[in-house]
Amino acid sequence: MTDSGLDVRIAQTAPVPLRVELKCGPGELLALVGPSGSGKSTVLRAIAGLVNVREGTIVCNGRTWFDAGGHVCWTPQRRRVGFVFQHYGLFPHLTALENVAEALSDRSVDERRTYATELLRRVHLDGLESRLPHRLSGGQQQRVAVARALAREPNVLLLDEPFSAVDRATRERLYLELAEMRKELEMPVILVTHDLDEALLLADRMCVLSHGETLQSGAPYDVITRPDTPQVAQLVGLKNIFRAGVIAHDTDKGITYIEWRGRRLEARLQAAYAPGSQVVWAIPPAFIVLHRRDRPSRGERENPVQGVVGNFVRLGENALLSVHVDDASRPPLFLSLPMHVARRNGIEKGVAVGISLLAEGIHLMPGSGAGPLGRRRAAA
Repeated sequence: MTDSGLDVRIAQTAPVPLRVELKCGPGELLALVGPSGSGKSTVLRAIAGLVNVREGTIVCNGRTWFDAGGHVCWTPQRRRVGFVFQHYGLFPHLTALENVAEALSDRSVDERRTYATELLRRVHLDGLESRLPHRLSGGQQQRVAVARALAREPNVLLLDEPFSAVDRATRERLYLELAEMRKELEMPVILVTHDLDEALLLADRMCVLSHGETLQSGAPYDVITRPDTPQVAQLVGLKNIFRAGVIAHDTDKGITYIEWRGRRLEARLQAAYAPGSQVVWAIPPAFIVLHRRDRPSRGERENPVQGVVGNFVRLGENALLSVHVDDASRPPLFLSLPMHVARRNGIEKGVAVGISLLAEGIHLMPGSGAGPLGRRRAAA
C-alpha cells in the first residue's frame, strides 16, 4: 500500500456486489466509469464512510480508515472527505456564503466568513454570496457545492457526476474551471462519470467498473484504445470488435499479421498471441481512414478494404457512418468524418468507398475467457 494518496481494496457479495481495487495519488484525478448499477457511487460512499462494506481496506496518506479484518472503521467526520453530489445537496434556506461556511464549524464566525468568501471567489462566484440556491443557476450551484467541499480542506475530494445536471455549454465552462482549479489541489480527486469524453479531458487515470468489479485501470486514452478484454472494449464504447486468427509476427518490422474474413491484416506487434491462436481485435474510429476519390492517399497501402456505406447519420459538423465489407449480412465497420470531408467525397448511403485500417490502431485481445460481451458479441 502507498504511504501517500488513496488505496482502496474492498469486496462484498451483498447488498451491492463489489470487488474493487483502485489507487489515486496526491493531486491526481481518477475517473470511475461504467454503466448504471456498476457500483461507482457505492465506492465513493464507502470511501467517505457513508456505507460500510464487508471486506477489505481503505488507506489514505498512510492512515487506515477502514480495515474489515482489523475492525477499524473511521467515522465520516474523522476521514474529512469533500463530497460533491450529483444534485449538489445545498441547504435551500442558506445563502451561498452560508452553505460554504457550514463546512467550517471548527473556526470562529469571522474566520468562517472570510474563508468562505475566498472560496467563492476561487470558483468565480464573488458578488453572489448572499443568494439562495434557488436564485442560482445549475452551474452556480455546482460551484457552491465544490467550494463547500473544499472548505473542509479534505484529504480526498469525491465528485459524483457533478456535471450531469447542467447544459452542455455550462458543462464545458465547468470543465475548464475544474482543470484550472486542479493545479492548486494536492489531494486525490475521484470523479464518477458516464461520459468518456469527460474522463479523457479531465482525468489522469481511468478505472472501468462493471457489476461492482474493477476491470481495468490506466491512462484514459490507453484504456479506450487498448482495452484488456472485449468486455472492456464494449464498455468504453468501441463498436468495431471482431474475431480473427493470428498468422505470424515480424519483430523486425514491428508487425503482427492476422486473418480476418479471408484477408491478411497488419497490426502493431503484439507477440503475446501465438500464431494459430484465435483473438478478438478492435479498432477505434480514429484509426480508420477514408480514401479520397480525387486523389489516392498514402494510407491506402495500409490494410486497404473496399465496402459500401450503410447508415449515414449527420451529428452537427460530423457524420457517423457504417461500411459493409463483403456483404450487408456481416457486422459493418463504423467510422466518423467531418461533414466537409463527407460532402467532398460524395459520401451517402449505398456509395462504394475505400478505407484503410491503420495498423497502429488494431488492438488484439484474448479470444476466449474474456467474460460476457452482452448483446453485441465480437463478430467475424
